Amino acid sequence: MAMLRDRLMTFTTGLVAFLLAMTVGALTGTAREMVKRDVLRTSAGDVELMFIGHASLMLTFRGQIIHFDPYGKVAEYNRLPKADLVFITHDHNDHFDLKALDAIRKDTTIVVLPPICADKVPDGWIVENGETFTIRNIGVQVVAAYNIVNKRENGQPYHRKGIGNGYVLTLGDKRIYVAGDTENIPEMRTLKAIDIAFLPMNMPATMTPEMVADAARVIKPKILYPYHYGDTDPTRLVKLLQDTPSIQVRIRPLR
Repeated sequence: MAMLRDRLMTFTTGLVAFLLAMTVGALTGTAREMVKRDVLRTSAGDVELMFIGHASLMLTFRGQIIHFDPYGKVAEYNRLPKADLVFITHDHNDHFDLKALDAIRKDTTIVVLPPICADKVPDGWIVENGETFTIRNIGVQVVAAYNIVNKRENGQPYHRKGIGNGYVLTLGDKRIYVAGDTENIPEMRTLKAIDIAFLPMNMPATMTPEMVADAARVIKPKILYPYHYGDTDPTRLVKLLQDTPSIQVRIRPLR
């Protein structure tokens, strides 16, 4: 009888350990999946933010799918939802990938992009720095995106002024700023009431963590996502902003 009891205890202990391991494994997998998607509450419904990779993002809002800078090296775009709106920040191929763009376009897709990209998407909605407009009931502000400090060996900035766009989208009562490839430029001082900011931190072409921290203190978003950060350590930014508790820094995996 004692032997049977010992065997039952051993079996039960093993079963509990197995189930616990399975549960932890499932939770870990779920956590990994959840970390790539965040939900923002707005007065007009939820916005789901999906971090695809690099500088590529996808938002869903009131049944609409909104893509930013689709790039085929970080996702199989033919497996992602078709876009209602696509925002292109500039013409570099890791932001303006025509094959990835074609994979998510449908007949009714509107592609918003700067003039430098117009010849490759002749039916696109061409917008320039400083414009404001409404598209599909979404307010859009076009912000400049360029380098001041970081330059190539030939002395030219990685991103020249007047070429690239950043975008501020108004979704319900929330404003989301996707900066594109830029440094902490003076135009950021004009931005008001930003709830979420996506700021690039990919050296040497965009900002250092110190530049992003400076930009964040100017913009004052409630939530800051460093994105397009390549090999730059994003935890450096967390340390730089630890004395600014009003800004919540969220690190998400971006290849």
